[in-house]
Amino acid sequence: MMGFNNIIGHDEIIKHLKNAIQTGKVSHSYIFTGEPGSGKKLMASTFAMTLQCEAKGTEPCQKCDSCKKASGKNHPDIIMVSHEKAGTISIDEIRDQVIHDVDIKPYCSPYKIYIIVDADMMTPQAQNALLKTIEEPPEYAVVMLLTSNVDSLLPTIQSRCVRLDLKVVDDSLVKQYLMERLHVPDYEAELDASYAQGSIGKAKAAATSQEFSEMTQSALKILKYANSMEVYELADAIKNLSTEKQNINDYLDIFQFWFRDVLMFKATREIDNLVFKQEINFIKEQASVRSYENLEKILEALEKTKVRLRANVNFELALELLFLTIREK
Repeated sequence: MMGFNNIIGHDEIIKHLKNAIQTGKVSHSYIFTGEPGSGKKLMASTFAMTLQCEAKGTEPCQKCDSCKKASGKNHPDIIMVSHEKAGTISIDEIRDQVIHDVDIKPYCSPYKIYIIVDADMMTPQAQNALLKTIEEPPEYAVVMLLTSNVDSLLPTIQSRCVRLDLKVVDDSLVKQYLMERLHVPDYEAELDASYAQGSIGKAKAAATSQEFSEMTQSALKILKYANSMEVYELADAIKNLSTEKQNINDYLDIFQFWFRDVLMFKATREIDNLVFKQEINFIKEQASVRSYENLEKILEALEKTKVRLRANVNFELALELLFLTIREK
């Protein structure tokens, strides 16, 4: 079911869009900007569906012909601009799908809506071509640009659009969403929400991915017994992680949550705010044997490891240095 009521967080933006619909002051061009997974596409699609809804309310009715077409992604007056080549939207694609199309009146709706996902991929030529449509649009045209990198849009385009910044959603809202809508158990929802860092898209992906859950289990195996592991066991752990190179950042995130939990518990003795509540016995034990200084050092080492791996330092060496720090008390 699509509708503003089903969107988590972003209350200010929803209020703004509903107000525009109610007062009939819909802009001809919008920029929805925010981190990947922050809900830009869902927000733009819901706005488009509501604008075209035959019930003319501030929520899509879900029942009329227009809403059904929009839900089925085959609405003739809601155009999702597509591109052939990965990473770039060419001037020809913008000409064919927007500029030459915009003069044709809507088929069956009050508006003709163009949604350009990853709008920052438009070449400068494509952006310049689109500028004219944004400057002198027909009455019925609405262009929505979606981007995680708003600075790569030309200043001339930015200045003519209403800009809506989708901030990350509070962890507690993400967790509630996962538990209520996706029936994810409490402790898993806690981890998925922390991992997602405010992105509902990322949280959903983690909650529904077998791979993420296996990754968490294998990370926990290392974390719980890191204190007592023999050197050769750590070497094996490093070897296993090196077969997971593409997921290493996710592993390092999980490590960070763990040691933050240990530090939090050591400082507060409280369980409520921990990500890994269900592992409280292991966390208690590590909190009692590790010093504050040691935990700060580990968290620093985790950040350093991310930087090293981004700089293409030898993978095994970077992890070895990290595990040496983890082994120190």
